[in-house]
Amino acid sequence: MERVIAGLPVVTGPEWQGVTYFCTTRAGGVGVAPHATLNLGLRAEDDPEAVAENRRRVRAAVSADPVWLRQVHGSEVVDADAPDVPAEPAVDASVTAQPGRVLAVMVADCLPVVIADAEGTVLGAAHAGWRGLAGGVLENTLQAMRAKAPQAGGWRAWVGPGIGPQHFEVGQDVVDAFTADDPSTTRFFAPRPGLAGKWLADLAGLADFRLRRAGVQKVYLSGECTVTHKDRYFSYRRDGVTGRMALLAWLNSV
Repeated sequence: MERVIAGLPVVTGPEWQGVTYFCTTRAGGVGVAPHATLNLGLRAEDDPEAVAENRRRVRAAVSADPVWLRQVHGSEVVDADAPDVPAEPAVDASVTAQPGRVLAVMVADCLPVVIADAEGTVLGAAHAGWRGLAGGVLENTLQAMRAKAPQAGGWRAWVGPGIGPQHFEVGQDVVDAFTADDPSTTRFFAPRPGLAGKWLADLAGLADFRLRRAGVQKVYLSGECTVTHKDRYFSYRRDGVTGRMALLAWLNSV
């Protein structure tokens, strides 16, 4: 669903007890093409002053300074509550049990995923491209959350805007990365007509499958394709040089 928070058009999912979360769009910022307008990525070949202003606008919409990551398309997770967390840790997911601590992941086709328990006591946010997804970034995030809150349950997840199955062309190596783990995942790949060795992959479907297999009872998919909605989302696959949206999530204060 679409909302406006602190003047920023955002996309979010169902309301959850104890949790606030949303994904920014490309609207509401100061950037110019090809980064128009709310690019939040420092390494997206944009004007640093424009990115700084865009991050200032996002900061006004959240409860604290976000824990930004230097994403590497991997599967490692950082505990955002640890006292020695570096600035922009080189990982693709973070977890917290501290109310008000804002987790952030940036995307422009890869999936932004937020996970929480039913009571809103522990939270995780993950950047899930195909490499991270196949490598277990979602399972690792859930494992880290369970370690922080052993009594938590009633797991739920929201998978935000990402590249849709009509546009995500992949090679045999991607198919093999998933089917080697579970042959049944071949159902998430459709042969590309007329192109031998090319497939169309359902990235959100794969995320849904792996989340449920790991023990998440409720998974909500945004159904939003970043490639299709050019005016709403940045897309690396579509545009090459482009900006980055951000998923931002935090536990509400009791």
